[in-house]
Amino acid sequence: MIGRRGLGALGLAAAPGLARAQGAWPDRQVRLVVGYPAGGPSDIFARLLAAQMAPRLGQAVVVENRPGGGAVLASETAARAPADGHTWMHVDNGILVYNPALYGRLPYDPDRDFAGVGFIGRFPLYIVCRADAPFADFAALLAASRTRAPTYGSPAVASPHHLAMELVKRRSGLAAEHVPYRGGQAAMQDLLGGNVDLVMIDTATGLPFIRDGRVRALAVLSESRTAEAPAVPTLRELGHDAVAVGWQGISVPRGVPLPVVARLNAEIVRAVASEEVQGRMRALGIQTNAWSAAEFDAFVAAENALWRPLIRELGIRLDA
Repeated sequence: MIGRRGLGALGLAAAPGLARAQGAWPDRQVRLVVGYPAGGPSDIFARLLAAQMAPRLGQAVVVENRPGGGAVLASETAARAPADGHTWMHVDNGILVYNPALYGRLPYDPDRDFAGVGFIGRFPLYIVCRADAPFADFAALLAASRTRAPTYGSPAVASPHHLAMELVKRRSGLAAEHVPYRGGQAAMQDLLGGNVDLVMIDTATGLPFIRDGRVRALAVLSESRTAEAPAVPTLRELGHDAVAVGWQGISVPRGVPLPVVARLNAEIVRAVASEEVQGRMRALGIQTNAWSAAEFDAFVAAENALWRPLIRELGIRLDA
């Protein structure tokens, strides 16, 4: 759920010229199901990894886009696939963490139907205002909000950006009114046009605006300052325990044999660590971790414990 600015440079990847891999798995074409449209950020990252992994696996890795309904259709498709390692699911905050709290009924259960395999990357989130805004830092914003609640934009209702700001409000006492947009670029343009006071934006969309001085970053929601914007303090530094990121990974239907999961995890880690992928990730400010499948699952469990209660407390529903 990140904006398209800067992501176009990633390009779309294909997987021709494959050499037959040794071993029983995979023994045929693999499909990577993506719950978002072709050309969007999730699709682009999926294709980038597919191109890296296919030659080593010795089989084509075909990206299958099934957009719509908060990726529910795609998630059901992948969850019902045979647990043989030939169907993978591109996953993110929404698919594995938010959807059970956002929908009263789901045709899949992410906790029961999926097993984590590998982590793609995490996208730090920044609170930004216009360069000429009256608040020079987060403390000034917090004080100003006690007199008049500012408006803040996000790429969508129930996006990581929206929920992150709601967490900030609860942890800091900030008062702010949400204005949802159709994507991060639209929110940033309205910020520059003076139609909203703040935007919660991800690193890939927001960094160009921060770097050229069109906006001022008041805080970042990562555990530590980012290499791309080292002068921007974390909210934890400022005394507010609010940490939130957007992220993407790969899961498979639960029941895939453990040796297959281990091989697939090793190939994802190798692909993400490649010079090509790392160069593109760094350019967009995306952070990567060489997590095992178990570490990825533990991360998702921690995310569930934080975000599902918050969503229910906020009363956000996407099937109402």
